[in-house]
Amino acid sequence: MNRKLALIGVAALVLAGGCQRESRRFDAPVGAAISPPPIRMSELQPTVTNPHQTVAPHYEVNARSLSEGKRLFTWYNCSGCHANGGGDKGPALMDDVWVYGSDPANIYATIVEGRPNGMPSFGGHIPDEQVWQLVAYVRSMSGLVPQDAATSRNDEIQAKPSENRMSPGHPVSAAPASSSERSQ
Repeated sequence: MNRKLALIGVAALVLAGGCQRESRRFDAPVGAAISPPPIRMSELQPTVTNPHQTVAPHYEVNARSLSEGKRLFTWYNCSGCHANGGGDKGPALMDDVWVYGSDPANIYATIVEGRPNGMPSFGGHIPDEQVWQLVAYVRSMSGLVPQDAATSRNDEIQAKPSENRMSPGHPVSAAPASSSERSQ
């Protein structure tokens, strides 16, 4: 009997050690939510950034951050213009065409600074932590985050596959090519 209990105990320890679970931090890591540098939107804006720069990547691999972003997307009524990501007055967020770029820094700048012809500026109204959660969720709608961290679909929304079932995205820029790019 004691031998059976010991074997069961050892088996339970081995199984428990083999289970990996996402570690969830409920406080923001120090220095995690940083403002990205300015984004070059056209030849009229002189600032240039590294297009491959990734800002605050831990939000995209953390299921809690993505689920908070999903909640905030509804709470801040982003669906009012983006129609649950399908596009209405604002552009669609679940396809692979990105007007201002799909990098986290570009989406952050869009939320914080706004864009011409409709996107209001939310800078100073939404804390940086929540902006980054929104950025991560917006990217998840196009399949640009790992599937194991992405949120699942709400039961009332069935127009597309859930975020955790989206195939990895390959964003395409919708911005017109500059004259130097067209001549090549």
